[in-house]
Formats: sequence, C-alpha cells, structure tokens
Amino acid sequence: MKLNLHLVRIFYQIVESQSFTKAAEKLFISQSAVSKAIRELETQLGLSLIERNMAGVKKNRTIKLTEDGRILFEHARAIFSLEKVAIDDLQARIGLKQGKLRVGASTTVASYWLANYVTAFHQKYPNIELNIKVGNTEMMRQALINCDIDLAIVEGEVDDQRIHREVWQQEELSIITSPDMNLSLKELSNQLWLVREQGSGTYKVTENMLQTLNVKPKQRLIMASNEGIARMVACGAGVAILPACIVEDLITLKKVKVLQLPQAKKLIRALYLITLQERPISTLLQRFIEELKR
Repeated sequence: MKLNLHLVRIFYQIVESQSFTKAAEKLFISQSAVSKAIRELETQLGLSLIERNMAGVKKNRTIKLTEDGRILFEHARAIFSLEKVAIDDLQARIGLKQGKLRVGASTTVASYWLANYVTAFHQKYPNIELNIKVGNTEMMRQALINCDIDLAIVEGEVDDQRIHREVWQQEELSIITSPDMNLSLKELSNQLWLVREQGSGTYKVTENMLQTLNVKPKQRLIMASNEGIARMVACGAGVAILPACIVEDLITLKKVKVLQLPQAKKLIRALYLITLQERPISTLLQRFIEELKR
C-alpha cells in the first residue's frame, strides 16, 4: 500500500477546518476537487473515512469521522506536524539562526590566519555551530571528497578535477637558520634540512624552492609541525623554509634569522579556498565565504 500524501493533506485540512469549503479555500482548490480527493483516497485505501447520511455530507455540518478516519487523522497530524518542524528548521537555517558548518584548514592557516575571520563570523551568527578540522593539505582534500567538511582553506596546490579552488591570500615564506650560521648558496646542500611531511603545502613549496636553487640536501629531517621545525632551527639543528608568520616572533627575539640569498626571489605562495565542484553552496556556507573575503 502507498499513502498518497497529497490526498491525505486534503483530508487532514477538511477535518482541521471542519468544512469542505474552508479546506478548499485554504488549499486554493475547488470544493468539487476536495470532494473528489476524499472519494479517491477512500477508494485507494479501501476504507470509509467520513461518515455520511443518505444525502452525503451536508454543507456546514460537523465532519464526523469513522474509526478508520480517526486513526488516519492521527497519523496525518503526526506527519504534518513533523513537516512543520522540518520547515521551521530549514527556515531557521536559511535565516542563519541555527545550523552547523564544518571547515577544514591546513595547519598554518588554522594557527595563524583563521582567528579573526572565525571570531567575526561567530559574532554575526552566534547560534551557528562551527567545527574546524585541522590537518595537512592532502588530508583536507580527502576530507572534502568524503564530504566530512563543507570547505577548506589550504596552503598547498590541489590537483583534483572534483575540487574547485580559488586563491584566497598570498603568504610570504622565509629561509631560516640559527643566528650564528652564515651560509652561502653552495653550502646549503650540506646542511640538514628540516621539512614537513609529504602532503603538506609547506613540503611542496620547500621542494620546489630547493629545485629552483639547485640545492640537493644530503640530509633531511621530517617533522609534521611548522612550530617544531622553527624551534629546532633555533637550536641550531639545521635550515628550513617556513611561512613568515610562524617565525616573526623568533626573528624579533633573535632566536632565528632569515637567510638572504641574492639568487633567490622573494618567496610567495598562495593559500587556496577549496570546495567540492558538484556540491551546492548553501546559504550558510556562502555567508562564511563572504566573511573570508572581507
């Protein structure tokens, strides 16, 4: 058995308004269409729903239900009450009065870029639950594909046809050493290079820069933390390429210094805003994106 909800809605409205005429007016259909719908519903169900005298249901007479009609009405009331809850919930989400937003961010973005944007968004929409997932660029790409997040901001290029990307910000990077190290370009290959793990945007930038400078490190130490790498450089462990925002405090405190190489151009990389190509942008997500672009 299939329940025709269109016909059930007409039946429900008749009982609620206690009038075929009023039901027709509320549903914007003719009274004859209302009467026809009830007959059709009773035929489909094989049940009598409304008690009738020999002349049928008289105008302005109270609607009296059969036992089967009363049971259907109770089910209909539950169905349309749930519908109202769903509509109210969706309207609240459209009005940004409630909802949940899942944002992915690569490590540097989460630690140094997002705070002001997230704070401003929360102040505008305090009832929106914001969940921020942090990981490297590859992890964020996979989370987006799996629909575990709604969008991500990453520090590495994402080459995936399923993903739409656009440049969000430009970020400066620096080659850093401990303060007492004075290195030439030729000496860089003999240094221990502290690098991020594969899948990290910083790792890709480092490898591209080393290739451009024709630097071929004999030793690498892999660490999944920019801050950890910066501290190790400060201790004299080796050399690294890191975002300027991460090392500016250490530079001020003279714990590390920026290695100036005449042969190297200013290091700049893009931070990308990425979303899934085939996934519609909700009103909530659009508002967050607008906040990110202010």
